[in-house]
Amino acid sequence: MTSTPALPTSPTAAAAPSSLVLRSKESLTPDIVRLTLTRPDGDPAPLPDWRPGAHVDLHLADGLIRPYSLCSDPADRRRWQVAVAREADGGRGGSAYVHDELEPGDVVAVHGPRNHFPLDPAPRYLFLAGGIGITPLLSMLAEAERSGADWQLVYGGRSLAAMAFRAELLAVYGDARVRLVPQDTQGLPDLDALLGTPRPDTLVYCCGPEGLLRAAERRCASWPRGTLRTERFTPPAPGPPLADAAFEVELARTGTTLTVPPGSSVLETVEQAGVDVLFSCREGTCGTCETAVLDGTVDHRDALLTPDERAAHDTMLICVSRAAAACHRLVLDL
Repeated sequence: MTSTPALPTSPTAAAAPSSLVLRSKESLTPDIVRLTLTRPDGDPAPLPDWRPGAHVDLHLADGLIRPYSLCSDPADRRRWQVAVAREADGGRGGSAYVHDELEPGDVVAVHGPRNHFPLDPAPRYLFLAGGIGITPLLSMLAEAERSGADWQLVYGGRSLAAMAFRAELLAVYGDARVRLVPQDTQGLPDLDALLGTPRPDTLVYCCGPEGLLRAAERRCASWPRGTLRTERFTPPAPGPPLADAAFEVELARTGTTLTVPPGSSVLETVEQAGVDVLFSCREGTCGTCETAVLDGTVDHRDALLTPDERAAHDTMLICVSRAAAACHRLVLDL
């Protein structure tokens, strides 16, 4: 994700996950299911408030924790909905479990919501979606429509049959606002035409496969800084090897100092010391483990923080980021 995240909250402050019931599991395409989650029967408490772009972490079998974007109506406090695509190569097991094992009536532990991909106010929006990347944009479209903003959605997929929510989008907004681009008949979206000329007062929100995100980043390089907001479901390809020296982390709340050895992450080190932390992807994409940095300089290795946030060195994703080469100690709000 690349956006303006909410202020970080320390993973150690995590409350226990909510126990929600899977009320329905609906096939939207051959490879995508929509899950509807509610409080257990007899529990009248509304679900926590959330805004477009938020995600929740589902605790699945065998310790799997996976983030999924909320794609329902934020005003509906009775239910949450997420859509899950089956990963073609099996992924890390989360999507296979959802598709093959999870059934209506099952109780699911859920953390969140969290929002590192918020919809900021703007007169105009261009929304770019690829495949399952449509999910965080659905509630954004409704919000943009309610605000009276001018907006357009360009939604690409392998084929029309593989594109979830296509009928709903056209029924609600029509083809003047929604452009479907199935690759098997139309090829890839024409990003040169869409992004070739910077447009004032326009924010671009993009979510989908890495190829789409990188192409959008290249074409938005000449746009005003902060125009493009992206969310990644998987980490980008690794760059050149970085320094991996040992360093210390001081846990400010207890005064404990730990050594993070080469080859280990801050998250792994604090876990081994018995510190209860929240995490999900362990890849620097979801933001669940974001932690405030009270002192020190960070070697940021995530796919979430903006350049300005990285330059501030006041927050880090402890699952992947480390102390910078010239910094031998980080002080964390843990």
